Amino acid sequence: MEKRWVYKQQASEEIVKNLAESLKVSPTIAGILCQRDICTFEEAKAFFRPSIADLHDPFLMKDMHRAVNRLTEALHRSEKILVYGDYDVDGTTSVALMYGFLRHYTHQIEFYIPDRYKEGYGVSTAGIEYAAEHGFGLIISLDCGIKSADKVAYAASFGIDFIICDHHLPDNDIPQAVAVLDPKQIDCPYPYKELSGCGVGFKLLQAFCLQNGVELEELFNFLDLVVVSIAADIVPITGENRILAYFGLQLLNGPQPTRPGLDALKELAAITGEMDITSIVFGFSPRINAAGRMGDAKNSVRMLLAQTKDEAFKMADIINESNKERRSKDSNITKEALQMIEEDDFLRNAKSTVLYKENWHKGVIGIVASRCIEKYYRPTIILTHSNGKASGSARSVHGFNVHSAIESCSDLLDQYGGHMYAAGLTLPIENIPAFRERFEHFVSNAITEEQQTPQIEIDTLINFSQITRNFFGIIKQMEPFGPGNMRPVFVSECVYDTGNLRVVGDTHLKLRLTQDGYTSFDAIAFGFGDYYHHISKGIPFDVCYTIEENNYRGNITTQLSIKDIRFK
Repeated sequence: MEKRWVYKQQASEEIVKNLAESLKVSPTIAGILCQRDICTFEEAKAFFRPSIADLHDPFLMKDMHRAVNRLTEALHRSEKILVYGDYDVDGTTSVALMYGFLRHYTHQIEFYIPDRYKEGYGVSTAGIEYAAEHGFGLIISLDCGIKSADKVAYAASFGIDFIICDHHLPDNDIPQAVAVLDPKQIDCPYPYKELSGCGVGFKLLQAFCLQNGVELEELFNFLDLVVVSIAADIVPITGENRILAYFGLQLLNGPQPTRPGLDALKELAAITGEMDITSIVFGFSPRINAAGRMGDAKNSVRMLLAQTKDEAFKMADIINESNKERRSKDSNITKEALQMIEEDDFLRNAKSTVLYKENWHKGVIGIVASRCIEKYYRPTIILTHSNGKASGSARSVHGFNVHSAIESCSDLLDQYGGHMYAAGLTLPIENIPAFRERFEHFVSNAITEEQQTPQIEIDTLINFSQITRNFFGIIKQMEPFGPGNMRPVFVSECVYDTGNLRVVGDTHLKLRLTQDGYTSFDAIAFGFGDYYHHISKGIPFDVCYTIEENNYRGNITTQLSIKDIRFK
């Protein structure tokens, strides 16, 4: 699939020059930093040398005093506390953080994860009734609750108080909880708005420690859970998230494993070498999520809370089996979905994809939607049968608001929600044909030509001669990479293979690229097997890539990871 190469806007020459001189780095490095809004020596110092001391005062968050006072009161009175979280990675790590920390201060504590299929997303009626039946006086909700005003009111009818720790955009109807911690509230003065749900829970415990004289080091031992939530929930790795992620990765990569569950997961995911955001996203996230998609998300929490290696591996094995089942269903349903498109003239030529099959597994349809976009780059909705209705997941392409497109069909829907790039919806099965037609009509009129082509954002154009050990060393210090601070993407022109070209794994290429006949680098190009014959002819081409380390049997070399190739 052809991709657009989009160069990021460059800062002014004067700003770049001043930063390069103050940091004693090349203008290329300085320019990359300026693109990330790091334009002064002080900003660069905070970026390259994250400090726990730079975490914001948690009491700047609206309702924090009330939340800490109510939590402290519950602990002093030995009230029963229910820690309630969503079934995804952010929710389960949040619960493991809150429960794992507070269990050292009370035995009157349990955790609750709703069943994805019986209870659905967020605070459920069943969860409230469980708390009432078992005598809980306080519920702490994590990664959910900001849109549960009716459930919070229902809990109040049983005399149950709520502390909400959430990071999603609130509705106009804010729940009448004892405390609502969500930096995205319009009237919340907290300076950093992009915390994960686990991050908001962390801030509550930070405030608890400060008010009650608890050593913060005790809490910092849970930063490995926070970084897993940050990576999995695709929140920006900027500001406070960067600090939390930086020190969380230090725990994950420390000489002694601090959490047997994550250590077991690392072994089962066959992750060698140091963990980074990417290895969490592709190694940890699918497995932790699979527990909730295919079975019981409580197993993820039990694994994260495991205190012995045997217990950790027992739970990790269960989760790994769930992930194998998820992968099998994901693969089979994706094949079916792509075949449905390929065999239908209308679907093949449409600007959108809306597919329905009653026996598709609800737990993987969001993944399938993303897989379809990899082949047919357009807004996609995958629907399946659930409780007598059609229930689905939507995914979008860069720059197109799929939530608005779904909203335009709201009269055909029972319910819907989400954001620009991902959404969920439920509708009567008989409405699917009308919905497909209306959705396609909206997308056809709204989507631009540019939005129909995947794009690669490029930091800058460089020559191979600029990739020195010092240059790459500074790039490495920009980690952890992720949204808001992606690994720099470079373009080099007129490169060619030195003759070491070979196909690996049927569809991938291994190359040795040179630009000037002197400087050369190993390169890997995943999915570019079809380019073998063109490259083997010695034809020069432009290449778009990131620079990475390749650790092969302890031999560490610099390697280019190819994102795209353009022939002259």
